[in-house]
Amino acid sequence: MTESVKTSGAALALIAALLLTPAAAKEGEPQPPAPASPARDLAFGAYQRGDYKAAMTEAKKRVDANPKDAAALTLIGRLYLEGSGVKRDMKQAMDWFRRGADAGDAEAAYLYGVATLEGIDVPKDRARAHLYLEKAGVHDHAAALHLLGEMALENDGKDPDFAQATNFFKRASAAGSADADYALGVLYKTGKGVEKNDQEAAAWFKRAADVGLSPAMVEYAILQFNGTGVTRDKVAAVDLLRKAALKGNAVAQNRLAHLYAEGIGVDVDLAQGKEWRDRAKASGLNDPSLDFLSNAPAPQTPAAPKAPPAAPAATK
Repeated sequence: MTESVKTSGAALALIAALLLTPAAAKEGEPQPPAPASPARDLAFGAYQRGDYKAAMTEAKKRVDANPKDAAALTLIGRLYLEGSGVKRDMKQAMDWFRRGADAGDAEAAYLYGVATLEGIDVPKDRARAHLYLEKAGVHDHAAALHLLGEMALENDGKDPDFAQATNFFKRASAAGSADADYALGVLYKTGKGVEKNDQEAAAWFKRAADVGLSPAMVEYAILQFNGTGVTRDKVAAVDLLRKAALKGNAVAQNRLAHLYAEGIGVDVDLAQGKEWRDRAKASGLNDPSLDFLSNAPAPQTPAAPKAPPAAPAATK
């Protein structure tokens, strides 16, 4: 398992998917900011009702009246991003997001910053991306602050700036970022940029694990299994590993395979070991040390309990 906190590859893949996914917004996607006053309700209300043409018309009216109406500028950008009520146009979306960001909208600054960092329909420009992510960070935008922390670690190919990264991660954590909690856990676990502290590492991992972040669930389970920085509890650790494994975490699946194959903290169960090894392999983690499980029996599905025999018919 990697101990790097540079999760930008996975994080940016998800963000890029947000920027590149057409049409309907998905559960968990950032939504346009709520209107600041009833006077601004028409455009946002139309968007929420799914009347996108009306939303565009009302938002443009607001921009005509006030070219620095940040919420309206950002809403227009989202409509172009999604192709809602208009033909999808990423360049138009980015232009509106830039204008929304310059007018003070945190979500627009974040989206434009990510697009600029990745070169999504705008020129790739790391310095400009940093500027716009900081615009979002000023408003305590959790994802932007976390990404700034990652950028501080990457530090344009120079030595990581751990002090700046830690600062960004702590701000992101305060704003609600589980990814930042996980990153801080790794820093305290490895002693990079902060004094090594197993108790602190466990506390940060638990924060992220409690909201279902599977890498943090794995890290906390390992600490809990070994009693490092936290009270030892093998039963709870195995249960947490299983929850992370069921989320598709390959490391958790691999760890479970080893536990069942070797009887560590659980009874030896080669069939379970094989099942979790195969799941980990399907998730992209191949572990030759578990190849001996190939001849293990397949996991058995418990038979359904038989129905009790019917009562004899009453006789007269």
